[in-house]
Amino acid sequence: MTTLLCLLYAALCIVAFRLLRLPVNQWTLTTTVLGGVVLIGGIVIAMNYNHPFTSEARLYFYATPISPAVNGQVVDVPVAPNTHVKKGDVLFRLDPRPFEYALAHRKAALAKAQQDALERQAALKAANAAVDGARDSRDRAKDDYDRHATANARAGGKGDAPFSEAEVVNRRDLYLAAESALASAAAQADQARLAANAQIGGIDTTVAQLEAEVARAEFDLEQSVYRAPTDGYAAQVFLHPGMMAVSLPLRPVMTFVHTDRRVFAAAFNQLSLERVAAGDEAEISFAAVPGQVFRGTVKTVVETMATGQLEPSGTLLAPDRQAPGRMITVIDLGEEAAAYNLPGGATAEVAVYTKSMAALAIIRRILLRMRAWENYLVFDR
Repeated sequence: MTTLLCLLYAALCIVAFRLLRLPVNQWTLTTTVLGGVVLIGGIVIAMNYNHPFTSEARLYFYATPISPAVNGQVVDVPVAPNTHVKKGDVLFRLDPRPFEYALAHRKAALAKAQQDALERQAALKAANAAVDGARDSRDRAKDDYDRHATANARAGGKGDAPFSEAEVVNRRDLYLAAESALASAAAQADQARLAANAQIGGIDTTVAQLEAEVARAEFDLEQSVYRAPTDGYAAQVFLHPGMMAVSLPLRPVMTFVHTDRRVFAAAFNQLSLERVAAGDEAEISFAAVPGQVFRGTVKTVVETMATGQLEPSGTLLAPDRQAPGRMITVIDLGEEAAAYNLPGGATAEVAVYTKSMAALAIIRRILLRMRAWENYLVFDR
């Protein structure tokens, strides 16, 4: 930019000295040089402060490393590399048989657990019925014993007692045996009640556990078919049938590029962003589209820089001199850029026009367009 301004100023000086025939002496040359330094320096400082420019801008895209949630052998890879797919389209399939077998095993165990739960409920009813029967037997034995003991007590120990002492003792033993039988039946009923009432959320605990295992097996079977998370495409597909896909985050089987969301961001000098705010006008010149300048709008200015980030580690922060860092500004591209096939990662140059010293914006616009036309100069061989 400074070079362009100097060349423009030199052209104006040549026109002034040649066409206007200004005298060439030490005073005019000195004034011209000093005036150029002051003029160009002032313009550059004012523009950088009020209408910042950067060549560090890029169209960013999101990519997701694809790792299966389950381990298995790949049996089908219907997706082609760099071919657009819709959300939900199949990327690859694993052999479903191990997951189907596991699911059938869990379902069988669940059916047995449900039957066992019904049997425990039936056993509880039988135990309660046994308690009622033992209680009735105890009550009858107690009444019989009380009747014999009361009748002999009324006789006052005389020889005319209606029952012998052996009969009274026998009735007492029968009563105590019935009392013990009732206690045993009650203990068995408590045990059956604990087994039948082992529930969580109103469901038998074993049944609930196996239902969760069935749900997990169904999930594993579903994950044997991996589908596209969003609209996009799989880049560099090297996966093929017969390979083992392992659920290790550090060993993805492919990379999926999302096309439903892109972010255009530019990195500016810290001082240049003193007056930049959301809503300011921006112009963008992509290297991939020479001679074209696109309009945009500042969406947000990120309030942090990567150079100031602190992370926990076993190393103390060193006092060495660090890079000053740049502020990231997110810019909304207009509809014009959507008509061009801009690849993800495309570089660009960006100028932002604030509301301060708006007259200088025309110079920045001219310089940006000159840089856009320079993009035609490609010398790659």
